[in-house]
Amino acid sequence: MYNSAARNGVKRMTLRRKLVWISILYFAEGFPFGIVIDTLPVYFRTHGVSLTEIGMMSWLGAPWTLKVLWSPLVDRFGTRRTWIAACLVVVGLVLATLPAFSASAPSVWMWAALMLMTTASATQDIAIDAYTIGLLDHGEEGTANGVRVSAYRVALIVSGGGLLALAGALGWTAVFQMGAAVAFGLAVVVWRSPPTAAVAAPLQQNWFRPLWEWLRRPGAPLIFLFVLTYKLGDASIGPMVKPFWVDRGFSVQEIAFVSTSLGVAFSILGALIGGALTTRWGIFRGLWVLGLVHACANLGYAAVAAFDLGRSAMYAASVCESLTGGLGTAAFLAFLMHICDKRRAATEYALLSAIFGLTRSLAGSFSGWGAEHLGFASYFALTFVLAFPAFGLLPWVKPWTEANGSNQSSAN
Repeated sequence: MYNSAARNGVKRMTLRRKLVWISILYFAEGFPFGIVIDTLPVYFRTHGVSLTEIGMMSWLGAPWTLKVLWSPLVDRFGTRRTWIAACLVVVGLVLATLPAFSASAPSVWMWAALMLMTTASATQDIAIDAYTIGLLDHGEEGTANGVRVSAYRVALIVSGGGLLALAGALGWTAVFQMGAAVAFGLAVVVWRSPPTAAVAAPLQQNWFRPLWEWLRRPGAPLIFLFVLTYKLGDASIGPMVKPFWVDRGFSVQEIAFVSTSLGVAFSILGALIGGALTTRWGIFRGLWVLGLVHACANLGYAAVAAFDLGRSAMYAASVCESLTGGLGTAAFLAFLMHICDKRRAATEYALLSAIFGLTRSLAGSFSGWGAEHLGFASYFALTFVLAFPAFGLLPWVKPWTEANGSNQSSAN
């Protein structure tokens, strides 16, 4: 626990200075995620790794789903900035050693190193979120949230689009060394961050109890299935998009600009539009209209794969998929927030987020096998179909969108 001097130091800190630290921290949070989601699939596919094995890479994201299980350790031991800095050092070490492994025939040791990196990244996420909560005063959350999201998205562009673009000019070894240097530099900066007041967590916490209580509500198992399946189509197509670009002969620079950097920009635009439409229409209409639009976007990639429509069509499919992804995600996250009991909102939201994060790992792990055995065109069309089981659950979802999160039992 920090002393009173730390608490007083935070109180004297201006909001502008707090926002500077938040932007640094959430850039650090997004940086490893962008490497795993955007850079590594291109890296492995350009070295001839099979689609099935690239699809299995989705399990590298499991720590981001399961991090709630070891979050009490971060609360209980050490300081938040120590955890963040140490995790960034681990990320840097893995990136620095990555070129030593054979990219064309990834060994179990290579996958273990990458899993270590994603575990460190997930752990620093826990510490960063906790640090930010301790840093902010009441009433500063709204401004900080905008900065947080923006910094995270910038990190995705840098670690995805930026590193991919440099790979074409400098080679992969130099790119991973640069990534390691960024991680080490962030660790040094974070180590100089101001301490914040912290309250030690209880020695024992039952992290499954909130989920069990949530599942005991009338109708909750069907809502659980809805949360698990709503992003199924998106989770199924995502891991295969960049390998598809590679197989169609697009340069690393094109993938970096269109599929990654431009894609992030359009996903932000889609999220803003989706949020506004969900507010105007209501959550239920937002879920089915924006979710359907997002599902239909998968057919764009299916058409490009089936008819070889050329570069312009590929660019259009990418932009459409990114934009509609933002639309559907905005409505879905609004739904998750709405169904949480306000008295346990933080815990319930984290657990619900873990549920749909599990969808990404499960569906992604089978995506490579599906694309390899069905072909890209048929598989992308299948991902459109996979979006529909969730729509069959909408009659049971509607009452939950109309009631307050704390009153779900009475609404069902």
